[in-house]
Amino acid sequence: MIEIIPAIDIIDGKCVRLTKGDYDTKKVYNEDPVEVAKMFEANGVRRLHTVDLDGAKSQHIVNYRTIERIAEYTNLIIDFGGGIKSHDDLDIAFAAGASMVTIGSVAVKQPELFDEWLEKYGADRIILGADVKNGLISINGWKEEGSDKLMPFLDRYVSKGVENVLCTDISKDGMLQGPAIDLYKSIMKVHPDMHLIASGGVSSIEDIIELDEAGIPAVVFGKAIYEGRIKMDELRPFLQ
Repeated sequence: MIEIIPAIDIIDGKCVRLTKGDYDTKKVYNEDPVEVAKMFEANGVRRLHTVDLDGAKSQHIVNYRTIERIAEYTNLIIDFGGGIKSHDDLDIAFAAGASMVTIGSVAVKQPELFDEWLEKYGADRIILGADVKNGLISINGWKEEGSDKLMPFLDRYVSKGVENVLCTDISKDGMLQGPAIDLYKSIMKVHPDMHLIASGGVSSIEDIIELDEAGIPAVVFGKAIYEGRIKMDELRPFLQ
């Protein structure tokens, strides 16, 4: 059964969502992300995806105190991304309570450093972030489009031991118009053993059911919950 991973995106210590990664579309859903995390946990959620949007923008971790508080007040497994660019950033993320980190830009710009982290911390703690737009990997909070094509990028890192991949179709993110299921199917066809985490576009419980039926291992989503498109009761069959 597909793994349900709600997302909390953080700006100025608040729970927010963007559309297509555009900071000008910021909408605050809760002043305190800890309240949101506790609500998820109370409903049976075991894992949380957190993104430091200030960190992604400034290229170093900013909102680690919020992660510390979520770790202190819940028992959720925290996957953290956004602004991890150095050894210090990685140390801060793990010290704050993250069990796993999502790394995207470093994998593109500093592959040797990514390889070092993968070897040091292991494939169960390092998630490869593959944010894709028009078939190309985007980096630095989606503000910069790289030259790496998605499939060769994935092939390269899977060959080095990567097991967990968070793939976001930027064109779908925050649009509530359905996920890029064909894209995820194509990835799973080439890498059937990958723990692929689909992200972007989830708008209803039907989208999650479709992803589950397609054999996608996990899904990250947030806006559909915050906008009331998906009720926590609807997710309970997936949270047993």
